[in-house]
Order: sequence, then structure tokens, then C-alpha cells
Amino acid sequence: MTRFGKHAALHVWTMEPFNAESPPRLLLESLVTPAERFYVRNHGDVPEVNAASYRLAVGGNLARPLELALEDLTERFARVTVEATLNCAGNRRSQLIEVAPIPGEVPWRDGAIGTGSWTGARLGDVLAAARVDPGARHVSFVGLDEVEADGHVVNFGGSIPLAKALHPETLLAYALNGAALPPVHGFPVRLLVPGYIGARSIKWLSTITVQANPSTNYFQTRAYKLFPPSARPETVDWDKGVMLGEMPLNAVICRPGHGETVPRGEALVEGWAIAGGDRLVARVDVSRDGGESWHEAELTDANRAWTWCFWRTRLELEPGPCELVVRARDSAADTQPEDPAKIWNLKGYVNNAWHRVRITVAPS
Repeated sequence: MTRFGKHAALHVWTMEPFNAESPPRLLLESLVTPAERFYVRNHGDVPEVNAASYRLAVGGNLARPLELALEDLTERFARVTVEATLNCAGNRRSQLIEVAPIPGEVPWRDGAIGTGSWTGARLGDVLAAARVDPGARHVSFVGLDEVEADGHVVNFGGSIPLAKALHPETLLAYALNGAALPPVHGFPVRLLVPGYIGARSIKWLSTITVQANPSTNYFQTRAYKLFPPSARPETVDWDKGVMLGEMPLNAVICRPGHGETVPRGEALVEGWAIAGGDRLVARVDVSRDGGESWHEAELTDANRAWTWCFWRTRLELEPGPCELVVRARDSAADTQPEDPAKIWNLKGYVNNAWHRVRITVAPS
């Protein structure tokens, strides 16, 4: 084990703040990712929180503002468990960096993703107790972690539409995989927003505010926004761009790995796929010739909203260099873009271009 009890095989990008991802092969070992293998995305140091004195303030456009202790959440509201996948908005950024540099961002590969069994109180139940006023459209959140941004110290925050906040899968989570949240994953309480980018599932929650407009927090209005491929740091208008919410359809090859040599003949190819929002993965196709021809893969487990699914196929491979490619289609009939150059953006977010793995097939 390494820092924060993480598996020694995780690739640590930075120690302060701590950022690490799991090798894709390790992720395939379990549909529900053990906490020690779960990726970590932090913008600041992990705050130390005393559970006994912890209070969560719920305010804004409400008839009855609340101040909740951890015990209030665990005892006063129904205990609900939801399996959901968290996917960092920067996952697969390394492949966009191959198109053009993206300075100042973590060069995530393919392992900034994981699925947890999350337990907590429904955010909708808490808001019902507080009685939301008419006219409210968004719910904003602020964490206890402090981050330096543009020369100022701010707390990490963001918002989601009220409609999503009221969905039964959106939780104020206090447990992961049957145990209390580890400190690095948001102890004592974090938000869980299934189907959205990981940044919206804010950790170490301190305040919830119901309001008419989206959050004005730096990480909502500037950091986690999508800009067109033409935008550059010296030309971008930070007031424009699209605030990130639902994650896109995505699929990745986990085995074999990039650069591996495999024997000639039938090869097992495996990976994961996930759809955004409440959509499902409808199909996964795999190519052994760079995308010229395709073979439908088998989905190896129950396909459910909010979570990834695993897939596999067997392909006959001939000696020499080989490029494996995967693409998926979801229940809305959407598919993935072919070329990462067409979706490159200056922050390196939500790369869901066809995933390519180059291997060598050895002679028999």
C-alpha cells in the first residue's frame, strides 16, 4: 500500500495535492472498484475533519434552512445505496496531449475512473425537508478543501441543476463499499452525482445552497468548462465555453496494453464502456485493423444506468504491428468521435474519441 492506503500499483501523478490513477488491468478485476484501487483527483490538500463537530449547512431559496450533523444524515434520513461510476473529466487527457500540448494539467491516461457502492441520504429527501422555494433552478455545493486559483485561495465548489439534485440516485454519501468514506474520498460527507463528471461529486461538503442560477465558484465558471478546439490560453474568453455536466459515452481497451507483444492467433481483448446521464451502453465494437473492419464485443455483465460495463471479444491476429480500436454506441444511438484532434480542447476534458492500442503480434 502507498499513501492514503492506496494500492502500490496506482500511478501517482502528484503527491501534493495527491492525484493517482489505477492501471486499466487492475480495474477489470472487479465491477465495484475496491477503495484502495479507486483513482484520486484532488485540487488541494485533504482536509482534516472531526466527525463529531462536523456540520453541513443547507440554505438559499428554502422555507426551512437546515444545519445537519453527520448523525442527522445517518439517522434522520433513509439510508440508500447506489452503485455508480465516477469518471474524471480529464480521463484520457494523455491522448489529447499527443495532438497538442496541454500545459498545467494532470496527464491522465485511462485509469481516472472507478465504480463504487455508495451509501448515504438522498439529496432530494434533505431538500424536501428544507422545502425548496419556487423559482429555484440550481443547487450549489462547496467543499472544505482549500485551493489556490488565480492568486486567490478558494474552496472547491460547483453546482448541478435542481432537477438532477432531486433525482433519487443523487446522494449525500457517507460510505463507500460498505465502510465510512476514506478521508481522501471526502470523509465525512461527499456529494454523489451519477452520470456527471467526477468534479460535480464534490468532496468534504460544507454548504449546500439552493438558488436561481448556477454556482459562481471558480471550478464551475472557469476550470471545468469546455472550449472549442480553436481556443488557446492567450485567446480564450473564460466567460464563454460550456459548463461540464453529464459525461459522454466512452470505451477503453484494457487488455492487451499499449506496446505489448502478443502471440499470433486468437487473442482476448477486454475493456470497459460507460454511457453518460441515465443512458445505457447499447453496443461495443472492436477493430483489429485500425478501424477498417469491426467485430461486436460481448457485454459481460448486467448493463445498468450510472455504471460502467465490461466487454470482451476474441480476435484472430496475424504477425506484425497491429492497431486495436474500440468504439461504443449508447441507448440514444449516439456513438464516439473517431479523431481526438477534432475534440481537442485547451483543458483536455472529456476525451471520448475512439480508443486505440498499438501492439505487436509475434510469429508463432
